[in-house]
Amino acid sequence: MTDSLFDTVLVANRGEIAVRVIRTLRAMGIRSVAVFSEADAGARHVTEADVAVCIGPAAARQSYLDIAAVVAAARRTGAQAVHPGYGFLSENAEFAAALQDAGIVFIGPPAGAIATMGDKIAAKAAVSAFGVPVVPGISRPGLTDDDLIAGAPDVGFPVLVKPSAGGGGKGMRVVHDAGELPAALVSARREAGAAFGDDTLFLERFVLRPRHIEVQVLADAHGNVIHLGERECSLQRRHQKVIEEAPSPLLDAEARARIGAAACDTARSVDYTGAGTVEFIVSADQPDEFFFMEMNTRLQVEHPVTEMVTGIDLVEQQIRIAAGEKLTLGQDDIVLSGHAVEARVYAEDPAAGFLPTGGPVLGLGEPVGAGVRVDSGLAAGTVVGSDYDPMLSKVIAYAGDRAAALHRLDRALADTAVLGVTTNIEFLRFLIADPDVVAGRLDTGLLDRRAPEFAAAPAGDRELIAAAAYQWIRHWSAAGNSVWEVPSGWRTGERAPATFRLSAGDRTDHVYLTGSPGDAVATVEHGETHTVSVAFAGDRFAVTLDGLRTEYLTATTDGRVWLSGGGRTWFVDEVREAPVRPDDEHSGDAELVSPMPGSVVAVGVDDGSEIAAGTVVVTVEAMKMEHALTAPVDGVAELLVAVGDQVKVGQPLARITAHTQENES
Repeated sequence: MTDSLFDTVLVANRGEIAVRVIRTLRAMGIRSVAVFSEADAGARHVTEADVAVCIGPAAARQSYLDIAAVVAAARRTGAQAVHPGYGFLSENAEFAAALQDAGIVFIGPPAGAIATMGDKIAAKAAVSAFGVPVVPGISRPGLTDDDLIAGAPDVGFPVLVKPSAGGGGKGMRVVHDAGELPAALVSARREAGAAFGDDTLFLERFVLRPRHIEVQVLADAHGNVIHLGERECSLQRRHQKVIEEAPSPLLDAEARARIGAAACDTARSVDYTGAGTVEFIVSADQPDEFFFMEMNTRLQVEHPVTEMVTGIDLVEQQIRIAAGEKLTLGQDDIVLSGHAVEARVYAEDPAAGFLPTGGPVLGLGEPVGAGVRVDSGLAAGTVVGSDYDPMLSKVIAYAGDRAAALHRLDRALADTAVLGVTTNIEFLRFLIADPDVVAGRLDTGLLDRRAPEFAAAPAGDRELIAAAAYQWIRHWSAAGNSVWEVPSGWRTGERAPATFRLSAGDRTDHVYLTGSPGDAVATVEHGETHTVSVAFAGDRFAVTLDGLRTEYLTATTDGRVWLSGGGRTWFVDEVREAPVRPDDEHSGDAELVSPMPGSVVAVGVDDGSEIAAGTVVVTVEAMKMEHALTAPVDGVAELLVAVGDQVKVGQPLARITAHTQENES
C-alpha cells in the first residue's frame, strides 16, 4: 500500500456487488462505509461494512438514487472516495460531478467520458474518429421518423432500431422490411421516452447470428491503457446477460489482439480512466469482423470471469487508479490462463415465463471448493422484495479448459440453494448442458430459442415422502415421549397412519406414515409402500428411502416445506382435505393471487361488481414488468387490494364468487 491510497471509501450500492467491493477494501486495509435503505437495514452488505448509514426509504429513487443523500453520507463518514458498483448511480455524470464539487473522489471515469459514452450517437462518433469499426447505420442527433424511414434502405434490412439513451434492450426493435418500420419507430420512441426520458432513435444494420463480445480495459491518468482480454456474453434473455465466460470460444489469438486494440482506442477516444468495458457485436459467421456497440463506463456484473483468468483484482485496480497511481501492468504482462464461466442467480420463475419472485430466505446453500467463487449478497433471513434488481448472486467456476469449467459450474449450481425464494438455478443447469452451449456455438438469440423447451423437474414420491417425514419428525420431536402425544398412529386396536395431503407442481397426493422416525413405513396414495428412516444431520435432513440415503437442506413456513438435495430444489405444500359435501365450498369460486412480489398499479373493476370471465381485475408491477390477472369465471368481484399496495408472491388480491344455477334462475 502507498500513502496515496484512501483511508475511507463509501460503497454507493447494495447486494452482491457491495459485498464484493467491501471484500477488496478490507484486503487493502481501507475502512468501508455502506449505505442502505430502510428495507436493507439487516442486509449482508450492511453487516460486513465497517460503518453503515441509512439514506432513505425502500424506493431506490428515495435512497440509492438520491445523489444528495449519498454525498451527505460520504461527508458525514469522512469518506475520501465513493465506489458506485454497477447500476444505480454508477454511470450518472451528475453524480460524478456532485462528488467532485464536494471534494470527494469518484472511483470511475471523468464525468465527460460518462456523458459521451452514455449517448450512443455521440459515442459512435467519438470512436469512429479513432478508427474503431462501427455497425453501418444512421446515427446523428435529431433524426425524425421520416429521416429514419428514408435512410433505412441504404443501411439495408433487417435494421435495428435503437434508443440513443439507456440500455437493457428497452426501446430496441428488429425490423425486417420497410413496411414494419413506421410502427416500430412509434413504439420504440414511446418506450425509450418512458424508460429514459429521451426518445432519440437511430438505426443500425442488424448483424445476423450476432455474438456479444466485450473487452475489459484499464486506463490510468498518466496515459496508460491496457486490455485484459474479452468475455463472451451471448447467452442473454431479452438482452439481459445470464451466462458469461472468459475467454470467448470464438476468437483466436489474432482476433483477440485486434479487438483488444480497438477497445483501448475506444478508451483513448474519451480520455478514459479507471476500469471500463467496450462491447462489440460479432457475427458468428464472420468472427474476424467486429463492430463497436457501446462502452460501459463502470465495473461489469461479469467482471469475476476476467479476474479468474488473469489473476487481477479489478476493484483494487479501480481504487489505485482513482488514487492517482500509475498502472504497474503493461499489455505484455496480461496472460489469460484457463477458462472461467459465470452464472447469474435470479429471483424468478422460469416455469412461469420468468416472472420475478421473492420472499424471505429461509435457508441458504452456497458452493465451496477449488475453482469455485460465489459473489453473493444473501444471508438467511434476507427478504427478497420487488424494490430492486432480482439478481441474487453469481456463481463462478474456473478450470484449465472450457469443458472442465462448464462441468465445475454445473456441480457448483447443484450445490446452490435459496430456500424460500424460487430461482432460475435449475434453468441455468439446463442451459449450460445444451449441446450448442457445450460446443460454443453461441448467439444472442440462443437462450430465448431454448427457453420454451425448459421444464422444471417434477417432485417425485421421494420428495413428497421427505416433506411429510420432515413435518412428522418435527411434531415427533416436539411432542415428548408420551404415547398419547407422539403422532405415531398408535391407538387401541390397529395402528393408524399419520396422514399428510401434499401438493407439488401439478400433483396432489396423500402420504401415509407409520412407525417411528428410525423405522417407518411410507405409502404415497395409490402407490407403493416404502421403508423410511429419517433424522437430522447437522443442518441437513437425512432421508433413507428403501436403503438410499439423501440429505436435504430443509425449511418450512406457512405449511410449505422447501427441500434442496441431489442437485434440485422443490417446495411442497400441505393442503386441506377436499370437502366431503358438495355444499362445503363453492367449487366454481376463484381466488386471484399475486404471481410475484410487487405493487398494484391498476384495478380494473369495482368491489362487488358483476364481471365476466376474462375481465382484467388487478394488475401487478415488479421489476418494470406488468402482469394482469383476469377473472377465470363469471361472478361477483371482491377486491382485497387497492392501487399502490405492496403485495407478496402468493398474496390473495381478489375473490370471484361464481354464479350458480340458483343465482341465475
